Amino acid sequence: MSNLELAPSVMRFYGETVNEDSRLRSSADGRMELVRTQELLRRFLPPAPARVLDVGGGTGIHAEWLVEDGYDVTLLDPVPRHVEAASAVCPAVVGDARDLPEPDDTFDAAQLLGPLYHLPDPADRQRALAEAARVTKPGGLIAAAAINRYASLFEHVTYAHLQADRIHSSVSKILETAVYDGSRGFTLSYFHRAEELVAELAASGLEDVQVFGIEGPAWSLVKAVEQQPGEGPTEALIASALEAARMAEAYPELLAASSHLLAFGRVRVGPTT
Repeated sequence: MSNLELAPSVMRFYGETVNEDSRLRSSADGRMELVRTQELLRRFLPPAPARVLDVGGGTGIHAEWLVEDGYDVTLLDPVPRHVEAASAVCPAVVGDARDLPEPDDTFDAAQLLGPLYHLPDPADRQRALAEAARVTKPGGLIAAAAINRYASLFEHVTYAHLQADRIHSSVSKILETAVYDGSRGFTLSYFHRAEELVAELAASGLEDVQVFGIEGPAWSLVKAVEQQPGEGPTEALIASALEAARMAEAYPELLAASSHLLAFGRVRVGPTT
């Protein structure tokens, strides 16, 4: 998928099937993802009212709290129904992460909290990162999220069906190839290792690159409790898992246990030497 058309399975998944807002607001691991993404972005973003481009921003679930924090947010997403919903939050347009309709050096920060998930071609991911850097001012922040290479392994244990032949085969293929073809359930997706995500940001000319595990090493325990009969995980368990994510930041070997990764880099100031 190296042209500028998004894979049909991705458009169907987000345009007709899934409600990403509901996942982030309702499921236990989705709530953890939302809280930690907010924490990490607030740690690195320049002070409000900086201009932020939310690339692949969906229905505006992150734009909403950024606007409430005082940021000047513009959102871009390839799915028309997402853009229609997001327009109630901030200026929003239909567009592709690989060809941003914005001038150079326009924003103080750009965030890609989804586009890299569904670009299995490395050239497409590099183009998306390069476009984000192009429209961001020198010294500005780029934040890019990725699905962890091992997330499907942990997740399918929580559903208690990893031993089924079809699931075992599917997860094994993701571990071997880093790609899910979108044939069932989820859509076409790419799964990063932490060091690979850092290398991709650095190859795009970004400096001071750092990567974090968003949900941390205990997210799948919370999700497993949610899948079992009963009332689901307690708020105390979720809070404890969130604290584990914060404590794990000092230990890079624990990045492999998180469900999503979030990397930060700065647009280079001045010419390269």
